[in-house]
Amino acid sequence: VPLVESGGGSVQPGGSLRLSCRATRYWFNTYCIAWVRQRPGVEREGGAGMGIDGSIRYGESVKGRFTISRDEPKNKQFLQMDNLRVKETATYTCVALPYCDAWQEVKYSGLGTQVTVAS
Repeated sequence: VPLVESGGGSVQPGGSLRLSCRATRYWFNTYCIAWVRQRPGVEREGGAGMGIDGSIRYGESVKGRFTISRDEPKNKQFLQMDNLRVKETATYTCVALPYCDAWQEVKYSGLGTQVTVAS
């Protein structure tokens, strides 16, 4: 598995979680490493991505609440999620994209981590 996620879990509405993605090889200079999410019956939705030049893209629904960051020496990327909403319950997956915004063009993927937002 080229990308390994951790940090999912359960949180109350308004709470926070921090997801981690560890790449098994150095891809930060080749792909946009991003987070996407999938809810049952809903098309995959882009969360946040960081491009090879360090540029950042956020999905419209998470702007201002999610923050993406990277630790390149450790081949890790993080997604800080604040003020989570019930409707954001989903499987969050770390993916490699040809460029950020290409949320549906996944080149490589992790197995995903479940995030549940509930009272």
